[in-house]
This record gives sequence, C-alpha cells and structure tokens, in this order.
Amino acid sequence: MNVDWLIVGAGFTGATLAERLASQRGERVLLVDQRGHIAGNAYDEHNEHDLLIHLYGPHIFHTNSDKVWTYLSQFTAWRPYQHHVLGVIDGIQVPIPFNLNSLYALFGPQQAARLEDALVARYGFGVKVPILKLRESGSDDLQFLADFIYRNVFLNYTLKQWGLRPEELDASVTGRVPVYISRDNRYFQDTYQAMPAQGYTRMFRRMLDHPNIKVMLNTRYDEIAPSVTAGRVIYTGPIDEYFGFRHGALPYRSLHFDFDTRHVEHVQTVGTVNYPNDYAFTRMTEQKYLSGQRAPVTTMITEYPQPYVRGHNDPYYPVPTDANRALYDRYARDAEAIADRVIFAGRLADYRYYNMDQACARALSLFEQIAAGHPV
Repeated sequence: MNVDWLIVGAGFTGATLAERLASQRGERVLLVDQRGHIAGNAYDEHNEHDLLIHLYGPHIFHTNSDKVWTYLSQFTAWRPYQHHVLGVIDGIQVPIPFNLNSLYALFGPQQAARLEDALVARYGFGVKVPILKLRESGSDDLQFLADFIYRNVFLNYTLKQWGLRPEELDASVTGRVPVYISRDNRYFQDTYQAMPAQGYTRMFRRMLDHPNIKVMLNTRYDEIAPSVTAGRVIYTGPIDEYFGFRHGALPYRSLHFDFDTRHVEHVQTVGTVNYPNDYAFTRMTEQKYLSGQRAPVTTMITEYPQPYVRGHNDPYYPVPTDANRALYDRYARDAEAIADRVIFAGRLADYRYYNMDQACARALSLFEQIAAGHPV
C-alpha cells in the first residue's frame, strides 16, 4: 500500500492531522489504531439502556481556544454543559476545586469569614492559587487552611491517582486543580464549555469521513509498517515503545473502570463526586449529566487508578517528574534524529498531560508547520 502519510493512533492528535492533511492538501492518509474503534480515550457508545457512556472515563470538553472550537464545530453541534464536581471531606460534599463555598461548608461562619479575608487580602478575589504555593504563605491562618486542604483534598487523592505525593510531581499537576478564591462552583472557567451533541465518536466519524482517509482498526504499527510505503509517519503512541524501550520504559498511570446501571433517575446531584480520602477509587461520574439524557435508569462510572503494566492495561497518563522528563528527553533526541521520516505528537508521544483541546491545538499547529513547509 502506498500513501502519503501513515498516522498511528486515531485519537484527537491523529484524527485531526488525518483530516487536515486529507481535506486541505489532498493527500492520502492511512490511519491505524490497535484498538477496535476510533476516538482514542474519548470514545463513547450507547449501552444496553441507550445511555451514552464514556468507556474510558468522563471527557468534558472545555477550551479557551477560538481556533480549536471553530475547527471542531465543523464536525459536531454542541450541547452546552458546565461541569460540577463535589469532594467528600469529613463526610460533607463540598465544591471542587476548593473555593469559598467549600470553606463555609467546612468551617464555622466566623472562622470561615476570617480565612476568606486572609485569602482575599493575600491573593485577591477570583485568583487561583496552587496548593503548594498556598502552603508557602507564612500567615498562621493561611498556613492552617493550606495544611487542611493539602491533607483533606490533595494528599490522599494524589497518592491514589499517581502513586506519589504532590511534592514528588511536577507543579503543573497540582496546579490543574488550584484553590479558587471565588464562589464559582464550576470545575472549569473556560470560554467554551460543551459536549458534542451526539457524542465524541460521531464527531470523529465525521472528521474521518473523507475519500483520502483509510482507517484500519485492530492494527498495530509494527505489524502494518512492513507492508506500507508512506512518505512520512506520524506516531501518537508511547515514544518509548516506538524505540523498543532502548533507554528503559517510561512510567505511566492507568485506570480501571466499573460501570453500574441503577434503576433510579439520579444518584448524585452533580456529574462527578470525588472521594479523596475514602475507598480505593478516586471518583464516581454519573453519565446522564454529561449526555443530558433523560431516562428512568442511570449509569455510574467508578474510577480505580492503577500502575500501568505493559500488555495488561492501557497507558493513560505520563507521570511528570524530573527523572521521567530526563528519560523522555533521551527518547526525544532519538526522535530528532529521524524527524525527516517520523513525527511524534500526542499525550503519549510527547509524554505530556494534554487535555483534549490541547491535543487538538497541538495537531493544528503541527499541520500549519507542515503546510508552510517548515521543519517539524
């Protein structure tokens, strides 16, 4: 088979590049994925109760990028959706990220008011403060609050999710869920917050519905590569796997999901409830909030973090530590040596914790470089 591009991985990065190369440059693309479906971890399908389920955990779309929003809007209508998360702290459900409403739910009104005044005086209103930064505040009141939030919101959740303490991870991880000095209970504050009206899989099908794109599923790159002549390869899988783990395996975290359909209209009052300190799981998501469906039954997804074991489960999250970044850099240098033949991009190939919109933005930027003839 002769093609212009062989793209490995049909998630956001691979599908976006396949669509752009086919539709804008008229080039022939072979898109392969070792799973039996497109859309990567964003894949969704209807279960036996006709509820739209995210098979790989909740995926809530949000972005501040006009470019990403405009691009994806070619392939889907949107259902406005603003995600809300509660965390169980001392038996009380409070908004996550921790905010002023969380503060008043957990402390008496006088103490909460004093802590609020201290937060606003130090950082200002409407500001997001990473927990590790808050712990360096120095003020007695703020030190007390920072230690409380650290112990009850971050520490055990991080240990379950990552197998590491917050201090052992790159600051970008704890910075993703900061303390929010606000009464805004939304999990995200992005300009665009919505769900694809018919689901992610339908959106991906429209992206890939082009005569220049051939999709092969249940297909591994190493199995197909010998029979394909391609002008260039785009590889979105684990970069260490591509190079045969020559420098050692990069660590990833994985997830296990339990799906439970209950014969009630709703179980939770919001889409997701986090359990930072209790149980082996981290959170439970009620899918109907995400899909907007109405039904007399509801399906819950419970997430259990676990180590990634090659051949046993799937790699979900790169583990951002200094040592792991140094190991990745060795593979990145190997990638540079073959950049004229193979482009590495995506969460696993870049060893970066991308959101969906970030993966799409990365692919759009990469396409612009290719179209302009710039080195990639």
